[in-house]
Amino acid sequence: MKSIVAKALFNSHPYSEYRKIVTDLLSEGKSTGNEQSESLTNYSKLNEARMNRLEKTITISYDVAAKLQNLDNHYIWLVLSEGWCGDAAQILPILNKMALASNKKIDLRVAFRDENEDLMSHYLTNGGRAIPKVIVICKEAGIARTDWGPRPKGASELMAKHKREVGPIDEKIKTDLQLWYLADKGISVQNELVEIMENIKYNRL
Repeated sequence: MKSIVAKALFNSHPYSEYRKIVTDLLSEGKSTGNEQSESLTNYSKLNEARMNRLEKTITISYDVAAKLQNLDNHYIWLVLSEGWCGDAAQILPILNKMALASNKKIDLRVAFRDENEDLMSHYLTNGGRAIPKVIVICKEAGIARTDWGPRPKGASELMAKHKREVGPIDEKIKTDLQLWYLADKGISVQNELVEIMENIKYNRL
């Protein structure tokens, strides 16, 4: 497992570089990932606009920043993502702001899911390759401690309720999910990730 993590880290990108790769592909009419389609490219374009907006509007609370700065070790958040993923577009800008606020305690790296299938296979959600997936790695030891994703609990509950009561994912649930993220303002992602980091700090994970 350690070698798989190391390989994915070698293939990963800083957040700004990830953004540039996605943008450059869009200029060629392409999306990231093995599959190419007009719908995936359109999702990527929509996500580009979302991420641009979130980078300007998301704020990290003082409490969250203080807890990250007081971590007793340095960590890497290795995120498996793709440019067409709507949840990733909502979450990555928050993770980036958290890493920047951590006083270098958190190093955010982004790896493309389809380029790292060995790692993705270890972090399936209900048997599926759902993303984004945040893998928390102890920087000094290079060991993965735990993971988070693909969505905050509230968003996951919304999706689960839809699948129980309605069935397959449709345009309504996609809209409802985006509205949930808009109302949440990144608070759930911040709180859930900080809870994980504190659990690691106090050896509860």
